[in-house]
Amino acid sequence: MTQDTDGSVDFTHDGHVAEITLNRPAKHNALTPQMYRQIGQCCAEANETAAVHVVIFRGAGDRAFCAGSDIKALEGYEDFWAWRNRLDYIPPILSLRKPAIAAVKGWALGGGLEIALACDLRVVARSAIFAAPEVRLGWNGAGGAAQHLTRMCGQGQAMRLLLTGDRFDAEEAARIGMVEYLVAPGEELDSARAIAGQIAGHAPHATQGVKAAVRGAMDLSLEQGLRNENELMSLCFAKAEQAKMRARQSGDTR
Repeated sequence: MTQDTDGSVDFTHDGHVAEITLNRPAKHNALTPQMYRQIGQCCAEANETAAVHVVIFRGAGDRAFCAGSDIKALEGYEDFWAWRNRLDYIPPILSLRKPAIAAVKGWALGGGLEIALACDLRVVARSAIFAAPEVRLGWNGAGGAAQHLTRMCGQGQAMRLLLTGDRFDAEEAARIGMVEYLVAPGEELDSARAIAGQIAGHAPHATQGVKAAVRGAMDLSLEQGLRNENELMSLCFAKAEQAKMRARQSGDTR
């Protein structure tokens, strides 16, 4: 995909790690409807590419992860019905079966914050700045910030950040439980790649099983969650049995 004034979202993969790059650096990687569609396409490609075990989300340039949706692009929706039935960018990220890591630098505002929250892990430069400024524009936001912040940080912190729309830095984000890895500025991508490489070194059915189990824990009762984990573990045993059968058929008796 080539970059133009509407931006692009680029998919690359090296070995078992894919990178999805929000590529509109002149506009702090602010999202356009074209980029919404491309995020969906990239996530589908990541799911369908067997060699990909882990996905990293990153922003092009030096200044931002993503400054959210382009306000001018939002003016292109004809009416509330068009907005309600828009092609959204968060559901495809949540549909990723493979572990997803956000490598965050600079601005991560609005939709950028939502993308980071939709990932499974966040590797964040200490210089990063977050905000959910939608309330200041007369909106409540629709990309999952309320859902994810409440689950990660608790109701009070979610209320504070979403009702004020205030900016908060990486240290604050880590303090309230939103950030798993806090790194020096400029080290977020290399650190994310190192973590992704470690995860990608495990069996993909195991890492996808862990993701499914943890995601399920947010919605299921304890009894249902335990049953879900057991079913996922059974699939791992099935994969191991398949590997043994293939080894026997090939004459490898190790």
